[in-house]
Amino acid sequence: MACRGFIIKWGKTEFYRSPNTFSRCSRLNPYQQQRSGFRREAKRTDPKKGNVNQQQTKTSPPEAGTPGPPPPPKVRRPRLFRPLMFTVGFAGCSFGGAAILQYETLKARVQTAKDGEELEKLVMGSQDMAYWHNWWNQLSSFQRQLLLLVSMVDDFWRSLTEGQRTATGIIAVNAAVLCCWRIPAMQRTMIKYFTSNPASKTQCLPMILSSFSHYSIIHMVANMYVLWTFSSGIVSLLGKEQFLAVYLSAGVISTMVSYVCKTASGRFYPSLGASGAVMAVLAAVCTKVPEAKLGIIFLPMVTFTAGNALKALVAIDTAGLILGWRLFDHAAHLGGALFGVWYVAYGHKLIWRRREPLVKLWHELRSKGGKGSRPGGGPEVRGRGGGQQ
Repeated sequence: MACRGFIIKWGKTEFYRSPNTFSRCSRLNPYQQQRSGFRREAKRTDPKKGNVNQQQTKTSPPEAGTPGPPPPPKVRRPRLFRPLMFTVGFAGCSFGGAAILQYETLKARVQTAKDGEELEKLVMGSQDMAYWHNWWNQLSSFQRQLLLLVSMVDDFWRSLTEGQRTATGIIAVNAAVLCCWRIPAMQRTMIKYFTSNPASKTQCLPMILSSFSHYSIIHMVANMYVLWTFSSGIVSLLGKEQFLAVYLSAGVISTMVSYVCKTASGRFYPSLGASGAVMAVLAAVCTKVPEAKLGIIFLPMVTFTAGNALKALVAIDTAGLILGWRLFDHAAHLGGALFGVWYVAYGHKLIWRRREPLVKLWHELRSKGGKGSRPGGGPEVRGRGGGQQ
């Protein structure tokens, strides 16, 4: 005990004499206090109990006077007034432009027929077959092959129906946009303008551009195959100009329906593709000719009526919209299909048959701009009284 007291007394005197001794030792050995002290080992908390305590502390309400955790930021719902006005304006301009285009097409056909008759009379009266035979012999082999190729392309183009020719132009535009998706430098531009999203800053222009945009080749081939299949039927029913107006308007209207459903559900994700416009074409044909027989390309033995096919597609898209399937934009599909059914049933009478005032106005403007020329191309003759004769 004396030795122990002496050692303790000596340690105390040494500690008071050299106050830097402990600091040096602590620098040399940072665990000095833990080795020489009599601290109890910290109890290890049970992970299960710790989780329970953490959950209790998280769920317990904050005490009075102490600020609680900040609330999560609220996602601001986009406003759809501008897209709605763009939809109405674009659809109206589409049908107005289609009426003017039909007027100009008929006028050009009449003028072309007259010019063709005059040219045929002139050629047959002034030249004979010997002249064309000599002209053909003067051509080189490359020029002959080129003319034959052009003639084959022209024969193929003439063999297509008017609906297939119109669909060919639409397919060419979709193929060009698909190629633009493969250019890395254009990715930002394509995402901004060729994908529709109500939460995006650019809302209006993508509503029409996304109807010609496909990122997947399979997606584009499927849509364009359906469009090619039904193009002849829809153009024979409506005409080329009216079909273009319906197709463009359906693309914008289907996107608007998609905007409304995304805003209502709070699920904002980009969409693209011509499915909405193609669904309008399919629904219009199936509504007009419900008894037509349809089939599947890989299962030719399976046939069904157009009316049943439309009902099945609408049922699938309705289920996908209610259940929240995100493989396709089911809201855009439903919007396009409903617009196609509505236009064939009521829209044709309400819109297209009332285009006569616009066509008359355009005719008057063209007559004034043409310095008194008639639609047929002949000069306008005025009498002394100022009236037309």
